[in-house]
Amino acid sequence: MPLPVPVLPEGVDPAWLPPAAFRAVGGRRTMIRGSGPLVETVHGELAEACRRFGGRAVRDAVPDGAYDLVLGLGGDDLGDEGFAFAREDGTTTVTASDGRGLLYGLFHVVRLGEAAFTGARAREVHRPALALRMLDHWDNVAVHPVMGQVERGYAGGSLFWEDGRARRELDRVRAYGRLLAACGINAISVNNVNVHAAEARLLTDRIGEVAEIAGALRPYGVRTHLSVSFAAPITLGGLPTADPLDRTVRGWWAEATRRVYQAIPDFGGYVVKADSEGQPGPFAYGRSHAEGANLLAAALEPFGGTVHWRAFVYDHRQDWRDRTTDRARAAYDHFVPLDGEFAAGAVLQVKHGPMDFQVREPVSPLLGAMPRTRLAVELQVTQEYTGQQRHVCWLGPMWSEVLRFRHEQGLSVGEVARGGLVAVSNVGDDPFWTGHPLAQANLYTFGRLAWQPDAEPGAVLDEWIALSFPDALEGLTGGLHAVLDGSWRTYEKYTAPLGVGFMVQPGHHYGPSVDGYEYSPWGTYHFADREGVGVDRGVASGTGYAGQYGKPWAELYESPDTCPDELLLFFHHVPYGHVLKSGKTVIQHIYDTHFEGVEEVEEARAVWGSLTGLVDPARHARVAERYEEQLRSAREWRDQVNSYFFRKSGVPDGRGRLIH
Repeated sequence: MPLPVPVLPEGVDPAWLPPAAFRAVGGRRTMIRGSGPLVETVHGELAEACRRFGGRAVRDAVPDGAYDLVLGLGGDDLGDEGFAFAREDGTTTVTASDGRGLLYGLFHVVRLGEAAFTGARAREVHRPALALRMLDHWDNVAVHPVMGQVERGYAGGSLFWEDGRARRELDRVRAYGRLLAACGINAISVNNVNVHAAEARLLTDRIGEVAEIAGALRPYGVRTHLSVSFAAPITLGGLPTADPLDRTVRGWWAEATRRVYQAIPDFGGYVVKADSEGQPGPFAYGRSHAEGANLLAAALEPFGGTVHWRAFVYDHRQDWRDRTTDRARAAYDHFVPLDGEFAAGAVLQVKHGPMDFQVREPVSPLLGAMPRTRLAVELQVTQEYTGQQRHVCWLGPMWSEVLRFRHEQGLSVGEVARGGLVAVSNVGDDPFWTGHPLAQANLYTFGRLAWQPDAEPGAVLDEWIALSFPDALEGLTGGLHAVLDGSWRTYEKYTAPLGVGFMVQPGHHYGPSVDGYEYSPWGTYHFADREGVGVDRGVASGTGYAGQYGKPWAELYESPDTCPDELLLFFHHVPYGHVLKSGKTVIQHIYDTHFEGVEEVEEARAVWGSLTGLVDPARHARVAERYEEQLRSAREWRDQVNSYFFRKSGVPDGRGRLIH
C-alpha cells in the first residue's frame, strides 16, 4: 500500500516541498515498479501529487509506452542510494538499485520540474559523493536551566522532545524526514552532544522513545543516531569505572548496544563528545582518544554501526597571558599522532576550521594530516556565530570554499571526508522550521553539498528558490538572489574583521563585545593593543600553528606579506598601518567594511520590502521583522567595533566619518 504523505499541522510552512513543486510530476501518467518500504513511500508521494494535479499513478503495469514517467528498481550498477535518469521516446525513467535511490530519483525529477519531461536526455547516473550526510541535533530531552530546550538552537523548541518525553504526535517528524530526503540528508542524531541526565537515559531504559522517532524518520530513508556519554557505564550501569580497556566496561557497552539494535534494527550509531569542555572521556584513565573510540566501535561492529568521535578537544582553562598556548593547534596536536589507530567503525568528526564555526577561519589542518583515519567534516548550519537566524547569512559560498580546499596537492576536503559531512542542525518547532524563513536555504544547501561537495552553491540556491517558490515571478527570484547571494560577506563586513573571529557577547554569543572573551580562559583572543591587532601563529615568532599545514599553505600563511587578507589577523599580529593587498591599511579596512556592511543590510532590507505581494504575508512579515533586528544589530556592531579600534589605535577615519 502506498504510504500517505505526512500532513503538516496548520500554519506550518512546507519549506522546499510545497504542493505546487509537484505540479509537473503530478499531472503525468506514472508507473512505479518494485516493492519495499521506500518504494511505498515513492508510490505515496506520486499518488498524492496525481490526486492534486490530475495524473494517474499505477503499479507494475507492462511498460507499453503509455507512461510519461516510469520509476522502478533494477540495475545493479547504481550502488546504494544511486539512481539513473533518462528520457527517451516521450518517457522519463528513473531506475535505482534500492528504495533510497528510487526516492532520491523521484526528488530529482521534482527539482527538474517541466524540464524532466522535455526533449530527450541520455542516461545520467547520480550517486552521492559521501555515504553519510548527517545532522546533529543539539536537543535536550528536558528543558535545561541554562541551555534551554535546544542548545545553540534559534528556531524554537525541539521537534522530538517535549515535557521531558518524546512527542506523542510524530507526523511533523515524518514531514521533517521528507524535507531531509528531498535535499539528500540520510542520518540525524536526535539529542545533544552535551549529554545531560535525561539524554543519557535514552541509551538504556528510554530507548523505546528513540525507536518511535526512528520509526517516523525511516519511511524517508533517514537513519537515527544517538549522542552518548563516555561515562555511561558509571552513570547508567553502576560500574566503578568507564576505562575503555576494562573488560566489564567493554561488556557493558556491548550489551547496551545489543539492546539498542533490538529496538532499532537500522540504528546508525553513536556520537561522542569526550574530554571536551568538561565532558568525561578516556583521559581520566590515561587512555587515548583512539582507545576510547575503539571501545564503542567494537560494541557497534556486529551491527554495522559507526561511532562519530568529535575532535573538538582543547584547553578551555587557558591563561590569556600565555601566548604560547594556542587553541587553534589543539585538534591537530591531539589527534595526528593517533592516525591509523582508529578502528574501521570509528569516524573522527572534525570541525571545518580550527576554532569554532567563525564567520571566517582557515580550513582545519587536521583535514589534510590523517590519511589513515576516516574523517567526517563538521559544519554548523545553525548560525551560532553568524547571526543566530535573526540575520540573513546564506553560508553556501563559505562551505563551498571549505569543501573545495586542497591541502598540498592532494584531495579536496570534500574528497577527504570519507566519514561523511555532518552539520549542527538549525531546525526547531518554529512554524518556519528555522526561525528565519530564509535560513531554510542553509539547511537545503548543506544537504545538496553533502551529496555533491563540488556543486556550485549558486545553482543549489536556484534549486531552493524554484522549489520553495514554484510560482515565483522574475522579480521575486531576482530579489531573493539580491538578499542572499552576498549575505555571508555582508555579515563578515560588519562583524569580526580579517579572520580575527569572536568579539561576541559571552555565553549566548549574539551581538558585539570586542573584549568579551579577551581575558577569559577560552583561548579566543585578538590581542589588540595600541600598536596593532591579531594573533601571531607563525612558526618563526608565534605559536607555530601555520606549520601544521603542508606546502604551499604553510609558506603562504607564515608571512603577513603572502597571507590572504581575509585571514591576516588569524595568523599575524600587525600594526594598524599595515597595508593590505587591497591598498588599504588594516585600520581603514576595519572602518570601511563596517560602514559598508550596514549599508548593504539597509539595501537588502529595502529589496525585501519591495517584494510585498510576491511572498505570502506571513513569510514576508517574519523576514521583514528579522531585517529590522539585523539592521539594529549591524549598526551596533559597526559602532562598537569602529569606536573600539579608534580608541586603541588613535587613527581617525580617513574619510572623515563620525566614529560613534
